[in-house]
Amino acid sequence: MKLDFSEIQNWREFEDLVESYFRKIQELKDTNIVDVKVEASGEGNDGGRDILVSFINNDSIVSYKRVWVVQCKFYERSVSKRELNDLNIPTLIHEYRADGYLLICKTGVSSKVSEMFENLRRNCRWAYHYEIWTGNIFKEKLLLRPEIISQYFPKYHRFISEKEGFI
Repeated sequence: MKLDFSEIQNWREFEDLVESYFRKIQELKDTNIVDVKVEASGEGNDGGRDILVSFINNDSIVSYKRVWVVQCKFYERSVSKRELNDLNIPTLIHEYRADGYLLICKTGVSSKVSEMFENLRRNCRWAYHYEIWTGNIFKEKLLLRPEIISQYFPKYHRFISEKEGFI
């Protein structure tokens, strides 16, 4: 059995999962992250921002802040450019004084979306970051967070626990 997003009921639960993932980041021992702030956009039209994540990092000389605008797409199919056409992503990043934009998808993205992000990375004159986490990439990251797995993926957690003899 593999970790499967079919255990996630809807887009709201998917966004909750993403929020939980980022809240748990600072507990990782092998990072410079000393604080994480996660702000959900709330109800209604979010204008391309589902979550705003702020990280306070410390490189042992100085602390600094990085901010990401996070957009979640809980689609059964690949995200197409049409779903992002209403967004001016650089303006959105600028509006929130962020360092980058992260698109997290249940599945993946079309080739046109990949191409758009490549062009944004290559041509951005403000050094913003543009990243995509497909469902598979996000699942790999989630597998490092067992407490999130048990909360959002109870069937998978039960399967793994039985396999390892914990139940």
